[in-house]
Amino acid sequence: MARYSFGVSPRVSLVLASALWAVATVISKELLAAVPPITLLVTQISVSVVALWLLVLSVGAGRHVHAREWLPVAAIGLLNPGLSYTLSMLGLAQTSASAATLLWASEPILIVLLAWLLLREAITLALVVLAATAACGVLLVSGLFGAAELAEESGFGAALILGGVLCCALYTVLSRRIAIDVDPLFTVALQQTAGLLWALSIWPFELLGGASDRVFVLGPGELAGAAVSGLMYYAAAFWFYLNGLRSVPASTAGMFINLTPVFGVATAYLFLGERLTSLQWAGAAIILASVAALLAQQSPQGARMAKH
Repeated sequence: MARYSFGVSPRVSLVLASALWAVATVISKELLAAVPPITLLVTQISVSVVALWLLVLSVGAGRHVHAREWLPVAAIGLLNPGLSYTLSMLGLAQTSASAATLLWASEPILIVLLAWLLLREAITLALVVLAATAACGVLLVSGLFGAAELAEESGFGAALILGGVLCCALYTVLSRRIAIDVDPLFTVALQQTAGLLWALSIWPFELLGGASDRVFVLGPGELAGAAVSGLMYYAAAFWFYLNGLRSVPASTAGMFINLTPVFGVATAYLFLGERLTSLQWAGAAIILASVAALLAQQSPQGARMAKH
């Protein structure tokens, strides 16, 4: 079966996916000041779906995929980007872009645990200790142990984002086998379509809740920003991620996601002027240190897998 990697190696693909997710998160956070969350999600995924299917048709991806394989591929799309990014977008509206990208640093830990449970990938005592340490860092980043007003403001948003993270981690594990058998470009296009149908199904609830007045006054700047961030977040980043995932274990692919906080915090610092509290910086350091150690443990196995 033909696969369309366009000459991009798996590890470069995973780095690019992390960078695109981070930068698009910052753009999305800025847009949420004017665009309602579900409206932004619908706009972003719509642009992504159109671009992906045009690319699928132009290169002929998925021509050899049997119709019976479409349903399981699409079903995973309901999980991510459907439910996952619904929760994430709602949570992002209530917290900072820096904190959001750092909360997503918990995803690799969840991927490792789910890969062990569902795919029987190897897990060690050191892995468990690092996962627990990183989880403590996530709690610090969430702001729950900061000032009372900070916890009240961001705690619910952090919980929504962490729910989205769990959905994404499960998506990675479930997509691992599909990515091996089905072309990543076709997979992303089909999954994004399922995610768009989900977003469209819940969009009326937002509009009926009073968001329609904000939607009808959106300007070309907001629409262009949503389109660009949608292409980055859902089309390019998802394709890069699945392109990498088909060649390395789920736990190894998950390790690269920890580059997302690095790109995200740097982007938020440069363009939004955001700053983290001392406790949040401590949590970030704990997360990144734990994941760096975890990546060091996983790299020999990942290197062997990448050669095959």
